[in-house]
Amino acid sequence: MSVATTGPAVAELLTDFTTAEPASLEADFHRLVSALWHRGEAGDRALTAVPALVAALDEAGDDRKGHLAVLLGLLAEAEYPAIDGPLNAAVREGLDRYLDLLARTGKDRPLTLALLYLVSHFPGDRERILAAVAPLELSPPDQSRLVRGLASLDYDDPDIGRMWPSPSVWDLSAEDLEFHRQQLRALTTAQITTNWENDTRMLWAYSGAMAYWAVRHGMPVDLPPAPGTGEAPAPAAELGIETFTQYADVLRCTACSGSVEFDGEVVRCPACAVRYPIALGILDLSDGISEATADLPHEATANLLAKLAEMPSLGVYYEKVLRPAYLRIAGANWGGAVTPQVEDDYITRQIRPVDGPVLDLACGAGRWTTVVAAAVGQERLVGVDMGLPMLTVMRGKLPQVPAVRGSALNIPFADATFGAVNCWNALQAFPDDAADAIAEVGRVLRPGGTFTLMTFLFDTDPIARHFQESHYFPSRPEGQLLFTMEELERWLADAGMSIADSSGPGSFAFITAVRG
Repeated sequence: MSVATTGPAVAELLTDFTTAEPASLEADFHRLVSALWHRGEAGDRALTAVPALVAALDEAGDDRKGHLAVLLGLLAEAEYPAIDGPLNAAVREGLDRYLDLLARTGKDRPLTLALLYLVSHFPGDRERILAAVAPLELSPPDQSRLVRGLASLDYDDPDIGRMWPSPSVWDLSAEDLEFHRQQLRALTTAQITTNWENDTRMLWAYSGAMAYWAVRHGMPVDLPPAPGTGEAPAPAAELGIETFTQYADVLRCTACSGSVEFDGEVVRCPACAVRYPIALGILDLSDGISEATADLPHEATANLLAKLAEMPSLGVYYEKVLRPAYLRIAGANWGGAVTPQVEDDYITRQIRPVDGPVLDLACGAGRWTTVVAAAVGQERLVGVDMGLPMLTVMRGKLPQVPAVRGSALNIPFADATFGAVNCWNALQAFPDDAADAIAEVGRVLRPGGTFTLMTFLFDTDPIARHFQESHYFPSRPEGQLLFTMEELERWLADAGMSIADSSGPGSFAFITAVRG
C-alpha cells in the first residue's frame, strides 16, 4: 500500500480534523495521516503540507495539538538515517513554535510527551533544545531519551546498546559495563553504524508510542513491580545428577534427536559421540563437545561455568526494567491494564496438566516459572531457555527446579513428554519460526494437556503498529514482528491443539490451547 496521493485536499482534511467532534476525532486524524504518511514513508504531498500542520498548532484545541505533534515527528523521521533532508528541514522550521509550546505546557502532560518526541529529531539544534527544556526538569528517562535522540555518533566512543527504553535506566555494575565494552570493541564500523541507527529509531519509537497513547488516553501510569524483581538471588546450590536422570528416558540430543545416556556424572549421546555439561543445576544441551576432546568433563563444566558468570545481573534487570517497558510497546500497556497479578492469575487459572512433568518453555529469569511451580508443584517442573544469565537467576529463585539450556525450536525432549507447557511472553522472540515453535509444543505435549501462552498482536492502529515495528532488538535486527490472531489460530490447529480460551486487552494475546 502506498501513501495516498489523490483524494481530498490536505487543507480540507486538516480542517476536518481541527474542527472534528470528539466522536470523529480519531477517524479524521487517520484520514489526514493516511494522505501524508504510511508505514514510515512520507507521501508526495507531505512536504507542501508541513507549513499548514505547523501553523495549525496555534489554532487547534489542546485535545488535538498532541496529535499534530506526533504526525510532524513521523514526517521528520521519514527520511532517516538522513537528518538534513528537505522534509526534516521543513518540519524543523517550526522549532520556535514547538519550544514555545513546550514552555507553556509544562511537564507531565500528554502534549509535552508529543513535543519531546517531535523535537528529538533535530540534532543540529541540540544545545538550543536542551537549554529550552531545562526549566521543565524532565524525569531522567524522558531527559536521557531526548539527549540520546539529539546526539551524534562518535565512533571512538559509540553510545549504543544498553539504552532502551531509556539510557538512564541502565545502571550497570562495573563488571557488566566492562563486558559491554568488550562486546563493542568487537564491532566493525558498519556494525556500529547500524546499531546506532537502530537504537535511535527504537528510542524515537518508544517516545512516540508513549506520546501517541497519551494524547488519546491520558498520561501513562506506573505499574507495580512484579514479585521477586529485586536483587539477584544467591547462586543456587548444585543439583545432583539424579535430578536429571529421572528424565533419562525422554531427554533428547539436540543434534540428532537420539536418546542420551548418563555415564556417572556425564550426559552423553552415544550416536553423536558428544557429551553435554551440567553445572549449578543447568544441563546445557545447546552445544555438545566431542568425546575426542582431551580432559572433556573438566573442560565442558569449566566452559559452562564461565558462561554462567557473564552478565550476572541481566536476568534480574530484564524482569525489573526491560520487560515492563516491552509490555508497554508491544501490548499498549501504558494504562496498566495488564498487571503482574493479572498475568499470574491467568496462568494459575488456566494451566491444567495431565499426568507427567510440566515444562516452562523459554522460562527466562523464572518470573512465571515461580507461578507455574505454585500451581503444579516444583517436583514436576522443568525450565528450558537459551539464555544462561536468565537460567542462573531462575535457578536462584527455584533451587529445586532443574533447567535445560535448549531451543524452543528444537525442544530436547521426546514426543508426548509433558502434561502441560507454559510459554509466556516469548513467542515473539522468534517470530519467523513461531509456527515451528508451536509445532514443537504440540509434539512434546501429551493428549489433553494444556498449552498456556501470552504473546502480542499487531496493533490495528497504523501509527501504533509503526512504533511496534520500529524496535530493533538483538534477536530482531531487521525490526520487530508480531502476529495476527488468525496466524496463531492456524498454527495451533496445525499442531493438533484447539483453543479453549482467548483473551487479553490492547494488543495482548492470552491463549490456552488443549492438545487433542
